Amino acid sequence: MSHRVAVIINPASGKGRGARAEAAVRRAFAAVGVTDIRTTSTKGDERTVALRAIEDGADTLVAVGGDGTWGNVANAIIASGADVRLAVAAAGTGNDFAKTVGAPASDFAATARLAVEGPDTRVDVGCIEGRYFLNVTGFGFDIAVIEDVETIRWLKGELVYKYSALRQLFGYGGISIDIASDAARRGARQHLMLIIANGKNFGGTFRIAPDASITDGQLDAIAIQVAPPLRRMKLFSAASSGAHVRLPEVHVEQASCFRLTFPTPPAYETDGEYNRARSAELEVRCVPQALRVVAPPAGAPPA
Repeated sequence: MSHRVAVIINPASGKGRGARAEAAVRRAFAAVGVTDIRTTSTKGDERTVALRAIEDGADTLVAVGGDGTWGNVANAIIASGADVRLAVAAAGTGNDFAKTVGAPASDFAATARLAVEGPDTRVDVGCIEGRYFLNVTGFGFDIAVIEDVETIRWLKGELVYKYSALRQLFGYGGISIDIASDAARRGARQHLMLIIANGKNFGGTFRIAPDASITDGQLDAIAIQVAPPLRRMKLFSAASSGAHVRLPEVHVEQASCFRLTFPTPPAYETDGEYNRARSAELEVRCVPQALRVVAPPAGAPPA
């Protein structure tokens, strides 16, 4: 089956990587007969552009950017209620969701071929305050890093996250969070970071939730308690391989829904996008099989 494909490019993604990729993206999709290429013009514009493409009859949207761009287009698809597929092409900083789903996101030619004629798989998404996320939502240290990343101009790609995280390791004081699920309530504790993950990967190089699955109907809460600076270095290093989950400062729990209580409404991120909560009490839940994502067949060689 040949699909009706629209490509949405975020030129600002990856600190301009999206703009630099545009010519290559156009060539790759022209080679498979796709000429419906659209670009965003302002921050968060992906939703508007995606909804317009859906109204024009597209049944597959290719989001060219990073996790934030992919998440914004996914939000538009889910909000529309249309049975539209999402394909992801990498032009961002971390590009984490593509690693989990197995999409050849950095290979524009392969992505173009899959978008036109390839298979798709239904995946879960997370939801917080009515906003859906593909990969993670995060609190605490995560937010400090995102705020710091915006100030760094001389590094690109995955390195900027590592550098910023190292800078914040020694200065961030922590955040109080009471984490509850149907199975347990831990009470208010001081955390370095809380990640509630749908996907396995985070921040470009960190395997933050090694046991997470995008098809199991659950989210993985990775709660990391405040630790001294040298111990933070060990946690940071171990997270690259997923070994941090075996350290005593890390508590891991799987559930379909988490209820979080903070002293005041917190800042948080969804797929790298900065948000300010409306309430000090938040619910984060899994929405099973909410989205069709274009991906190679099960058992295909890794992209």
